[in-house]
Amino acid sequence: MALQQAFDEIVAANMEAGNTELISLPSLELTGVVAQTWDRSGQLQLKNYPGGFVRPFDPLGLQSSVPVYRSIFIEDLHMRVLSVPLEIGNRPIGTLQLATSLVVVDRTLNVLVTVLLLGSIIAMAIAGIVGWLTTQRALAPLEAVTQTALRITRADDLSRRISYQGPPDDEVGQLIHAFNQTLHRLENLFNTQRRFLADVGHELRTPLTVINGNVDLMQRIGSFDEESLASIKNEVDRLTRMVGDLLLLAQAESGKLPLDIHLVELDTLLLEVLSEMSVLAREKLLLRLGEIDQVLVCGDQDRLKQVLVNLVGNAINYTPSGGVVTLGLGKVDDQARLTIQDTGPGIPSEDLPHVFERFYRGEKSRTRSRDGKGFGLGLSIAYWIIRNHGGSIEVESTMGEGSTFSVLLPLAKDDCQST
Repeated sequence: MALQQAFDEIVAANMEAGNTELISLPSLELTGVVAQTWDRSGQLQLKNYPGGFVRPFDPLGLQSSVPVYRSIFIEDLHMRVLSVPLEIGNRPIGTLQLATSLVVVDRTLNVLVTVLLLGSIIAMAIAGIVGWLTTQRALAPLEAVTQTALRITRADDLSRRISYQGPPDDEVGQLIHAFNQTLHRLENLFNTQRRFLADVGHELRTPLTVINGNVDLMQRIGSFDEESLASIKNEVDRLTRMVGDLLLLAQAESGKLPLDIHLVELDTLLLEVLSEMSVLAREKLLLRLGEIDQVLVCGDQDRLKQVLVNLVGNAINYTPSGGVVTLGLGKVDDQARLTIQDTGPGIPSEDLPHVFERFYRGEKSRTRSRDGKGFGLGLSIAYWIIRNHGGSIEVESTMGEGSTFSVLLPLAKDDCQST
């Protein structure tokens, strides 16, 4: 920009003097620009600076037919040179060269580069420190997760939970919530498994004690006692049933329960169960049929009958003499709804969430059946059989008024496929 302004000043000065050619170069000391004029033969015509430097600022610029800017070094001095061809009419008469020092510009650039480098280094250092602090703060909850997991591993204590003070809906909060949920489920599973093992041990101990006692008795008397043999057979049968129930339950829970799926007339199956269970009820209570509808479902008839027998048998066992057990069957939207309602003592509200667990018996209402055949597996088996049929089973109960078990199964729509 300074070179262009200097050129404009030179042209303006000569025009004011009425010169048709550049015959004078005004002083340009204030702008820091020096000037030369050269003729076509390469002879220096004019210069506006003292001293004996008589070489062209830019030798290549003398050959240019158009104005050209070039940055060159003149005796180790960095200069910016503008070479402008001079013409009269259309006839070239020489070249005007204007030059200015780039020392200030170079120094400014060097300072700017230094400032940028230092600024970048400082910015990177600050960003690194801030990033490290932010990362440490963000990873602190994850460290808590790790330490909690290690403490759980060392102490086998699944009751521990991780506290988090940050927003619960951010990534870390969601992770910790999921981890706490996993711990809760693991704790429940661990407690269930521990209770299951204890219950199995308890259930096995009674028949084994009876068998061992009868064997010892026969060994002492040195002869077979028909009553002892019958007792041993009964206990062996109980063990066989329990092992069979446990195997069935394991298959059902794993989703590998073999089902022979066919079209099942649920109303006919209910009437069949009612007829068979009436013998069990005898004169103890009234087993009656409520509202019933014709219902078709796709299912394994034997397994569904097993569910009904379990539910009706439980209702009879836990309903006192003179009570009533009512069976009903209907349709709700696209589902069949089968109900077993009794007038028994009811189930405490704290026991309701657990009635379908293996071996679960509440202290007040879920006691061992009077015939000694129950193991606390019937409801759990019923639950998983219905689940494997794509249905659900629910229970509602009021203390002192009785309980109602409801089984929901999808209605048959297409041809049933065996699984």
